[in-house]
Amino acid sequence: MNQTCRLCGTQAQFFHQDKQKYFRCPTCRAIFTAQEDLPNESSEKERYELHDTEIDKGYKNFVSPIISHVVDEFSTEAKGLDFGSGRSKVISKVLEEHGVTINSYDPFFENNPELLEQKYDYITSCEVIEHFYEPNKEFTHIKEMLKEGGKLYLMTEIYNDSIDFASWYYKNDPTHVFFYTKESFEWIQKRFSFQNCTIHKRLVVFSN
Repeated sequence: MNQTCRLCGTQAQFFHQDKQKYFRCPTCRAIFTAQEDLPNESSEKERYELHDTEIDKGYKNFVSPIISHVVDEFSTEAKGLDFGSGRSKVISKVLEEHGVTINSYDPFFENNPELLEQKYDYITSCEVIEHFYEPNKEFTHIKEMLKEGGKLYLMTEIYNDSIDFASWYYKNDPTHVFFYTKESFEWIQKRFSFQNCTIHKRLVVFSN
């Protein structure tokens, strides 16, 4: 029982099954939900609409690693994009408190495709990449939008072999369909020719 890895294209082996089937790639070491178990668009949106971070101070603190990097590393004139901003656009709102204006794109709540045709000094994406149905396609597009010398700031829960996948809370959200390891990000760095990749806990930073 194999499926093609939607990040690197390698034949991945069956890894685990509970409500969904999961496969693990031997090349990029990612774990992903079986193609036939991916949620449909309506159930995906319904799940996202349950998220309400409008006045959640805890979530503001949660995104603070990204906020700190943007404020420290870019001027207020730099052009940024929050990719997958969600309904509440928390990153945009917190950055505005620091005098920073950033464009927000979300396929469900801020669907402005013209923003995806522009170039950016930096792109943020917090708790988004684990939702990618086609991560190779998404990273290809993100890379194209990033200016030379730009930075990509990601936050996601990173899997490692010390974690018991069967009881791992992060997979229990049915819209979490692609899970990354340190090796996955190293593969992404090489494949998309990023100059550097640093990982600190949940924060992953690619330098273009």
